[in-house]
Amino acid sequence: MSGPSAVKETPIANRDQLVEFIASGARPQDQWKIGTEHEKFGFRLDDLRPPTFEGDRGIGALLQGLTRFGWAPVREGDNIIALARGDASITLEPAGQLELSGGQLDTIHATCCEVTSHLKEVKTVADELRLGFLGMGFQPKWRRDEMPWMPKGRYKIMHDYMPKVGKLGLDMMTRTCTVQVNLDFASEADMVKKFRVSLALQPIATALFADSPFTEGKPNGYLSYRSHIWTDTDADRTGMLDFVFEDGFSFERYVDYLLDVPMYFSYRDGKYIDLAGKSFKKFLAGKLDELPGAKPTLKDWADHMTTAFPEVRLKKYLEMRGADGGPWNRLCALPAFWVGLLYDQTSLDAAWDLVKDFSMAERHALRDGVPKHALKLPFRNGTVRDLALEALKIAGNGLARRNRLNSTGANEAVFLEPLIEFAQANQTPAERKLELFNGPWKGSVDPVFAEFAY
Repeated sequence: MSGPSAVKETPIANRDQLVEFIASGARPQDQWKIGTEHEKFGFRLDDLRPPTFEGDRGIGALLQGLTRFGWAPVREGDNIIALARGDASITLEPAGQLELSGGQLDTIHATCCEVTSHLKEVKTVADELRLGFLGMGFQPKWRRDEMPWMPKGRYKIMHDYMPKVGKLGLDMMTRTCTVQVNLDFASEADMVKKFRVSLALQPIATALFADSPFTEGKPNGYLSYRSHIWTDTDADRTGMLDFVFEDGFSFERYVDYLLDVPMYFSYRDGKYIDLAGKSFKKFLAGKLDELPGAKPTLKDWADHMTTAFPEVRLKKYLEMRGADGGPWNRLCALPAFWVGLLYDQTSLDAAWDLVKDFSMAERHALRDGVPKHALKLPFRNGTVRDLALEALKIAGNGLARRNRLNSTGANEAVFLEPLIEFAQANQTPAERKLELFNGPWKGSVDPVFAEFAY
């Protein structure tokens, strides 16, 4: 989740500005970048509990410790709630999950170096505080009421609003972690095609990355419980966005969708103003009782865009949001999967051929069935595994054609190897953890904190 945006406080004069704000993200292909974000659960090594913000071993102390590596603190009141270095940032999720929002990079090789450096820095400080970090999609051990809350104004507003619109929103906030990649488009037409391909294939990514089979120490009946949680979080701002596949989809149509998404807040003078459930359209007209006569700026619009949570999100770029958090190699695999599919025109065309005849009912069946069944979900005359193998083949060919090589001469397709192995074995990370739980772990999830920590 984002903090307040860094966009200038330019007054919004008309709706066209909102469209242009998104459209201005278009870049020629030689300027396309890769931005990878990932979240991870912190835990105390002695009792496995998530650290609070406060205290000598708290998340606040961890953030302070990371400043030795050149990260500049970002404060809300007296609290460090984020760090910045170049165009990258480290931010806090509601229960203290630590998120790296990486810089805009040219290759997956650079992305993997960035992830490796970040995890080394975090481990250096965490070891001193006797903390560990775990990559999974859902907190495997602790109840919702055992999760701490971070001192961020945005999260207080969301905490109070979430139970009004869904049963699992607070779980989404406190007990989930994801990895996502942000990718560019060249034009409106390019955005439309990439949006449709990535939305249709997002359940395939969910299946390949499924790694959230435990709730409060026991199997929960799902392989990606994190993905399931989004189905009962807030219907106004989540889902598969069927209108993306309609004729005439455009930047303007996405703006119309965002204008119908209820607000959370406006960030003004260093404070969050609670506007949960209010209309951005009324805000544009200066008719919000909480801010009488005030009209939004482009900064308000940028903040509002971060409060929609569909499976693929459009800002000035496209965000792939379907994957559970995981270990180091899967943090590199997600951008490889999507860059291979979307950044090579031949691969993009092949991926569109793969999904273009999916019906709306089929897209929803994939989205609804994958959290429980993942690769083994039946689809047409086969299973999701068949789609995954084909998508991985297309992605690998795209990365080979990109031909971005590391120092040993390997192209970016090497980062797909863990996903290919899951698909060929027809077994997700979640299913492998369930085997351990029912075997060597003897019905306990505690070993996950040692065996799968960064």
